[in-house]
Amino acid sequence: MPLTCKSLIDKHKQAWEAATVHPFLNDCKMGTIKPEQFNIWLVQDYLFVTEFTRMVARLLAVAPVPHFDTVLGGLAALKDELNWFAEKAQERNLDLNTSRQDTCKRYCQFMENLGLEPYTVQAVAFWAIELAYNQAWQLPGPMVNAYEEFVDRWGNPEFTNYVRRLEKQADEMLAKAREEDCNRTEEVFTELCGLEKAFWQMAHEGKAS
Repeated sequence: MPLTCKSLIDKHKQAWEAATVHPFLNDCKMGTIKPEQFNIWLVQDYLFVTEFTRMVARLLAVAPVPHFDTVLGGLAALKDELNWFAEKAQERNLDLNTSRQDTCKRYCQFMENLGLEPYTVQAVAFWAIELAYNQAWQLPGPMVNAYEEFVDRWGNPEFTNYVRRLEKQADEMLAKAREEDCNRTEEVFTELCGLEKAFWQMAHEGKAS
């Protein structure tokens, strides 16, 4: 059976669920998340997105030309996203010039290392990271007003369609990938799921360092 993005999720359903369903998100939905928990997530996620932007730039350098349009669209959106994070931090009087927590460091190192992987592996990881946020903010359903804008940012129909385009491109690469690249893709996918889960947990624990 050929490897596809969908088959990765189906095969590793438990790991994917742990990456996209977490008490942190449910607490946002219920309005019971503590300010210190959410603030840690916001600052560390900004630091994550800065490295994610570099990751996407490295991916563009090796992407086939037909994939440029979607990848460039993602980069353009990241410019807006970084500015948006800065606005949110200013509203909350948060300092974005801070250190990455260990969990964030591990995830950023993971993304840096992806630049050494075949494009197929990078394309699937790119899709999986974006889908994780798309689903994580959608699955809890409507949230209290204070956090609804976060659902709107990553759960809106336009972002969902963008993630589907990334899936199509990743599946194109998987369809013609060597067996060893498919095996490596699966390893990277499961590692990514663990990092997503750990990131939510880091914020939920509410520790500043």
